[in-house]
Amino acid sequence: MASTAKADSIRGRVIGVSIAAALGGFLFGFDTAVINGAVDALAGAFDLGVGLKGFAVSSALIGCAIGAWFAGPVANRYGRVPTMITAAVLFFVSAIGSGLAFGVIDLIIWRIIGGFGVGAASVIAPAYIAEVSPARVRGRLGSLQQLAIVTGIFVALLSDALLAGAAGGAAESLWVLDAWRWMFIAEAVPALVYGIMALRLPESPRYLVAKGDIDRASEVLSTVTGAIDVDAKIVEITGTINTERKESLRDLRGSRLGLKPIVWVGILLSIFQQFVGINVIFYYSTTLWKSVGFDESDALTITVITSVTNIVVTIIAILLVDRVGRRLMLLVGSVGMTVTLGLMAVAFSFGTLDAEGAVVLPEPWSGVALVCANAFVVFFGATWGPLVWVLLGEMFPNSIRAGALAVAAAAQWVANFFISTTFPAFAEIGLTFAYGFYAFFALLSFFFVYYKVAETKGRELESMTEDVIVERRRRPSGA
Repeated sequence: MASTAKADSIRGRVIGVSIAAALGGFLFGFDTAVINGAVDALAGAFDLGVGLKGFAVSSALIGCAIGAWFAGPVANRYGRVPTMITAAVLFFVSAIGSGLAFGVIDLIIWRIIGGFGVGAASVIAPAYIAEVSPARVRGRLGSLQQLAIVTGIFVALLSDALLAGAAGGAAESLWVLDAWRWMFIAEAVPALVYGIMALRLPESPRYLVAKGDIDRASEVLSTVTGAIDVDAKIVEITGTINTERKESLRDLRGSRLGLKPIVWVGILLSIFQQFVGINVIFYYSTTLWKSVGFDESDALTITVITSVTNIVVTIIAILLVDRVGRRLMLLVGSVGMTVTLGLMAVAFSFGTLDAEGAVVLPEPWSGVALVCANAFVVFFGATWGPLVWVLLGEMFPNSIRAGALAVAAAAQWVANFFISTTFPAFAEIGLTFAYGFYAFFALLSFFFVYYKVAETKGRELESMTEDVIVERRRRPSGA
């Protein structure tokens, strides 16, 4: 009875710690999606052309890439928890600054500062959750990062819709300021909550072992992760970490174009996750649905519904990931995304331009586009959305985890920047071209996973080696 109560206590504690860490993902989602409802209003307020409008939307991603790149070294030197606290401060400052921006230049600067926080959170949350989670439930807890991201997206879009509705439009005045400014300022509240909760988190046991603080590491392993033989676990962790020198990005060097093969797998997982165009749905969906016949209110509502769908399918992914495994789910997701994006490309080939140059889709193709966009979100949200973060948090060896995750996350933000910035130009060429481009990379992602990604379900972090990507092919038939 006592052992059951202790197990329940430990289970509750690790879930609570993981949820608190995943709040960085909530801010990650909120910060990247909040501009959705504000983009047209701020473009009008600052008289932005297509190019500058696209850059204003994606400018935060520059900060994301930089924040992700430096988060690994910072986390290795100062710890996972201080990195989270720093990210929370950056979120808070960016929220206030963006809401009170005088012009497009300082708005971009504030958005880049917020991007530093997003980039850091994108690295530290999956790494921290993987390092405090028992192997048997690591996939579920790691998926909390994506659940937090999509919840943040939903709350951002919902708050955008509510604020725009209360003001009568995103460009209208509300409580002295324009409604679009309040959309940015609203982020200050969750940023403050995240900072306070991060202060109460225990440090990662693997970081503590690397720093030689064995007593604190033992305490965390016992009370949070539920390790039974703590001393044996400490020895196992120590064997995978070089405590004699500091980890650096130089440790990632290898024989494949200057990097270790496992690092390239992480980078390519990140790139494929973005090149299927998921963030186009969330950054530009309000503008997109207005262009196919919906007014601003309806377009915002559809966007909110899409984000709710994303939350539901992410919960499904959490329930399946430690049963089905990472690899099979990614393969299914690739097939589903290829089909839905391909159908969207076909649907938009029937579009025509109205007198104002906006795309108009006739029936039944407007309905097909709407259904396929949401079906695409289902396939992405149940597979590639959460599972890439799970894999990035767990697939790298202890000795290079933070640095390798930082490089992979930085690559993800660079890819995100490319996709988000180019969408307006792609749309000018034609939405058939844009969605055909994303469908092509969804198809490529299937073959990449099939040939290069191994299953990591149920494996201890200490068993992750640099050649894990080829392990699947080395196994004998039936193994």
